[in-house]
Amino acid sequence: MGVMQAFGRLWTEYDLLGNVLQSWWRIAQAFAWCAVIAIPLGLLMGSFRWVHDLVNPVAAPMRSMPITAFLPAFIALFGMEESMKVAFLWFGMFFYLLAVVVEEVNKVDDSLLETAWTLGAKRRNILWLLFRASFPPIFGSFRILYDIGWTYVILAEMVNARKGVGYMVEAARKVLDFERVYAGIIAIGIAAFLFRFLLTFLESRLFPWRRVSRPASEPVAAVATGAPVKTQAHAESN
Repeated sequence: MGVMQAFGRLWTEYDLLGNVLQSWWRIAQAFAWCAVIAIPLGLLMGSFRWVHDLVNPVAAPMRSMPITAFLPAFIALFGMEESMKVAFLWFGMFFYLLAVVVEEVNKVDDSLLETAWTLGAKRRNILWLLFRASFPPIFGSFRILYDIGWTYVILAEMVNARKGVGYMVEAARKVLDFERVYAGIIAIGIAAFLFRFLLTFLESRLFPWRRVSRPASEPVAAVATGAPVKTQAHAESN
């Protein structure tokens, strides 16, 4: 009962909606930069073996590193303002998304590429074909990556934040208001669920031929277990 009352106070006295939107905005910025960089780079890694061999020795170990260990480094590089929080979130999501893109590019049916080459497609056309064929499952992985963003944003907002769900929970902890802490945790879970539902809805509308009910965590799970990434030099063959 006390937690429910604390939840009401978060809404009326502590601007719960504003804090949730602030956290979402930080995740959205980091997520956008992840997509802008990871998708083109993943396409190149899946298409050209030399790009894969150049980038993967650095990218693969980063997926196993505890991101919390890098927080002091990000504070030193970016200070303690907004750019640090966005960069920290970007770092936490980027290497997972990159691995998913490479894996999905490698799953594209070779017969599509052979048909395109036979019809006289250029290398840029092949890259565009790979993007179009692999993007639906990549979009499906956005849900689990957004969950990762919600996990890391709590840590990022505990450092010199003035707004956000992480700041809200940390402020309650400092005054030992644990009912408000528990209410904040519930609010984070609800917010993450709603944004995940939104992405699921968008996937069902953008790619109606896909089974949205399939767990979106499959590609990321394969990455997390260290499954080998098959790289084929699609765009190098003619």
